[in-house]
Amino acid sequence: MTTEPTPSPDIARFERTYDAPAQLIWELWTTAAGLDEWFAPDGFTSRVSELALRPGGQLRYTMTATAPEQVAFLRNAGMPLSSEVCKTFSEVAAPTRLAYRSLIDFVPGHEPYEHLTTIDIESAGDRTNVVMTLEPLHDETWTRQHRAHRVDELDNLDAAIRRRGV
Repeated sequence: MTTEPTPSPDIARFERTYDAPAQLIWELWTTAAGLDEWFAPDGFTSRVSELALRPGGQLRYTMTATAPEQVAFLRNAGMPLSSEVCKTFSEVAAPTRLAYRSLIDFVPGHEPYEHLTTIDIESAGDRTNVVMTLEPLHDETWTRQHRAHRVDELDNLDAAIRRRGV
């Protein structure tokens, strides 16, 4: 994995190259079955309940902490172990680009706000380059943890590809 910051110090950019065709990567990012396979950071599971893949459409899923360290973090923060997550697509350009805003409404003592994630998918023969660009969260601690979870998700995407025998 290559992690390269963009010129702005507040934006994070994570880049991966996967041994899979771009169409499979797109499917894993844009279908409920695909997302349920991998779209949770380590220590969590997720289950999609709604997916309207179009600008303005929403992705809703329930994320549940399963690992002891994640359970402990959430309990210590006074947060539930499961929460519904809502993302609203702002850009859908099959099969090369997704952008969505996540509602960050689960931080105790902090007003809800939106967070932008952009996914660029570029075919490179039998391989595919994926670039994830993330805005920061409201403070350094939450931003650092969020970025670590997103790196875990990219690892989990690779594992889902390998499970499919690609």
